[in-house]
Amino acid sequence: MAYDADVIVIGAGLAGLAATAELVDAGRKVILLDQEPEQSIGGQAHWSFGGLFFVDSPEQRRLRIKDSHALALQDWMGTAAFDRPEDHWPRKWAEAYVDFAAGEKRAWLYGQGVRFFPVVGWAERGGYDAGGHGNSVPRFHITWGTGPGVVEPFERRVRAGAARGLVQLKFRHRVTGLSRSAGSVDTVTGEILEPSGVERGKASSRSVTGAFEFRAQAVIVTSGGIGGNHDLVRANWPERLGKAPEKMVSGVPAHVDGLMLGIAEDAGARLINRDRMWHYTEGIHNWDPIWNNHGIRILPGPSSLWLDALGNRLPVPLFPGFDTLGTLEHIMRTGHEHTWFVLDQKIIGKEFALSGSEQNPDLTGKSVKDVFVRARADVPGPVKAFMDHGVDFVVEKDLGALVRGMNALTKEPLIEEAALRREITARDREVANPFTKDLQITAIRGARRYLGDKLIRTATPHRILDPKAGPLIAVRLNILTRKTLGGLETDLSARVLTDGGDPLAGVYAAGEAAGFGGGGVHGYRSLEGTFLGGCLFSGRTAGRAAAKAVD
Repeated sequence: MAYDADVIVIGAGLAGLAATAELVDAGRKVILLDQEPEQSIGGQAHWSFGGLFFVDSPEQRRLRIKDSHALALQDWMGTAAFDRPEDHWPRKWAEAYVDFAAGEKRAWLYGQGVRFFPVVGWAERGGYDAGGHGNSVPRFHITWGTGPGVVEPFERRVRAGAARGLVQLKFRHRVTGLSRSAGSVDTVTGEILEPSGVERGKASSRSVTGAFEFRAQAVIVTSGGIGGNHDLVRANWPERLGKAPEKMVSGVPAHVDGLMLGIAEDAGARLINRDRMWHYTEGIHNWDPIWNNHGIRILPGPSSLWLDALGNRLPVPLFPGFDTLGTLEHIMRTGHEHTWFVLDQKIIGKEFALSGSEQNPDLTGKSVKDVFVRARADVPGPVKAFMDHGVDFVVEKDLGALVRGMNALTKEPLIEEAALRREITARDREVANPFTKDLQITAIRGARRYLGDKLIRTATPHRILDPKAGPLIAVRLNILTRKTLGGLETDLSARVLTDGGDPLAGVYAAGEAAGFGGGGVHGYRSLEGTFLGGCLFSGRTAGRAAAKAVD
């Protein structure tokens, strides 16, 4: 029986590139399909900040961070909180991934030319007990070159495979079906979309110009998640996170639609943990959008005062950067969908980073000079652009004007100046004393004990109402869609499983489509820096396993 290739890979994002690169190394012939134009190769990884989760890395050790495999596994399991029968394979993948992050992951990437920013970030700090959610130590390693720097070596390997005749790159090919012509799934059918020259991330045409059918001994699904399909996000929204938002901004383009997950399910795959998802609470409208409803996430330091829509401080430990989904659950039970950061220029200048490769031109462009310019600036250029043009930002010299600006951004005036002044004044009194009962102040002081935070991520504690630290700033925060934590159930060889627990013959899955491994390697929550790494680890696993399985 004639085949068009040994393996067909569906999706040219990071997981698909990693899988294809491994197949090339094994000498296998591959057809790589993607519905988007060639200029969008790399998928969502291109737009990412490039954060990677390592354990006991040289960067950590240089900053006197004591990490270990045991501590990382404790943090992962406490964060994931696996509690379902279908968590069998996700738990196995979690154990394997921590082994990878504490073992060969960094050396494997380093050997391909990937380098890392020397200061390690501390994401998802938790704030609960030692066995609960959060990173006990900083583990967020920023890639030198951000997301494009992660994509580059795998794209290079795939294009080298194409030059050798081992890879056929088939862009504008949208898959609509998986089927069998023998005992295993070996046939992929779909539509050919008209050519498109739109910029990366922009909406491309859906006009159909033809059809295709390809056959191979194995198929690897690496098509991503559902974050661009808000209807599907709401349909899968769990009751534990409160009511689904009526309004969200998109952290991914609309073509991240989840349709391939349904196609795989129709072919016999088991889709698990669909209610587990990862959306951010610090989303702002991009003043210079690339895709429709384009949202950017603020990566905040710990000092901003976080208020709900009525001006009340969020409860402990829901401080900036501590518990993404805990904060999301609290917000969605308040009856309002937006919150506020209230801060000053001294805080925003040191503590605000923006997620996205395009928002960090110094790191993305690998410019040491620009990194130093950014460090010396009162406010980094990309952040200043949002202060000047962002629809969610209010910048004023006095609190009264700030409150009027905040109320102008909502349907009705919900913030009372007197109440907000009392809240900030009470907080400011705590800063004047080396002792405090305000746990956010304690957290700020604790953060500054870490050299990385003290140098570039945490402002010196001070009074927000001190005119010398001004002007005052308020930022309206929106719910930002991002990652799918559930997905196609896979065993440790990345083979897709059926409802009966048996492998769906011929089908593998990796990346977000597989919940980054097993159908949900993160459980309920993420430690951050684990999405790109999950794509790499699961893509590599799928590619190697499929390469061994085909003749």
